[in-house]
Amino acid sequence: MGAGDSGLHGSQALVNCVAYCKGRKVEDEMALEQVCELLKEPDTFAWIGLFEPDAATLARIASLFSLHELAVEDAQGAHERPKLDEYGDTLFMVLHTASLEGQRIEYGETHVFLGARFIITVRHGLSAGYARLRERKETVPDRLASGPGYVLYTILDFIVDQYLPCIDHLQADFGRYEQELFKPNLREDTLEDFYLLKNELLKIDAAAAPLHDICNQLLRFHTDLIPKETRIYYRDILDHVRRVTHSAAQMREMVNAAMQVALGQISIRQNEVVKRLAGWGAILAVPTMVFSLYGMNFEFMPELKWRGSYPLVLAGIVAGCYFLHRRLKREGWL
Repeated sequence: MGAGDSGLHGSQALVNCVAYCKGRKVEDEMALEQVCELLKEPDTFAWIGLFEPDAATLARIASLFSLHELAVEDAQGAHERPKLDEYGDTLFMVLHTASLEGQRIEYGETHVFLGARFIITVRHGLSAGYARLRERKETVPDRLASGPGYVLYTILDFIVDQYLPCIDHLQADFGRYEQELFKPNLREDTLEDFYLLKNELLKIDAAAAPLHDICNQLLRFHTDLIPKETRIYYRDILDHVRRVTHSAAQMREMVNAAMQVALGQISIRQNEVVKRLAGWGAILAVPTMVFSLYGMNFEFMPELKWRGSYPLVLAGIVAGCYFLHRRLKREGWL
């Protein structure tokens, strides 16, 4: 859910608090204490969603579900790197999210506490909410009956699926920028476009790459929290993560190559300007040399007494400049 749903259950940060018994929702809206009481029943687990909770709300959650203080501190502060930590019989995960909103990619964080009878998500920043995801999964109670381990899979899968439109959007941007490379008048901000695109790719990769290790750990360990029948779903997440990281790596290489091409185009354009300036400089050197010769004020210069000296000198200058202009233009300097 988004921040606009934060008025539920009397807490601004408590987005949703639901208990499931054998995969079916017990009630639409419940207080934390009610949920904790229901967890004493068999085949029951809680799915609690928080959005940027304050210290008091997190302390209350930590007290009710016996969460470790270090994990709670990380969940409060946000801006953590993606990771998976184990605290007794509870797992704590930090996941970075990316979602395409219009023409912008918005980034956020989701922190997850996973226990045998509960899963708690703590969202920070512009992380997409899980209301629609929750509604879809409530239509398949037989799968929800697998417990919090299955819910964790659905959250991870949702986060990774959000990366794919971002990668497609960046690929479309790259294709558009690439077409600009070979146009006659290369825009001055082309290099900046490629640089910003590379930064976006690095952010996506930094969010997705750690999921390799996280999913591998969930596949190999923590059998008490991740049932055997649920683990096959985590392999599917790994395939999606590999696609994202592979695409991001390929695009980074292409962006690096495109930046080199752009730099080469800029250098070629600068060389063309230098060649033209040098060509015109050579042409202007002809009258400059003649004018400087006659400006030396020698007393005995026979040419100064000839009637036709002036038009002859001008004709010589024009002829010399014309000859140089034709020669330089043929060589591609003008």
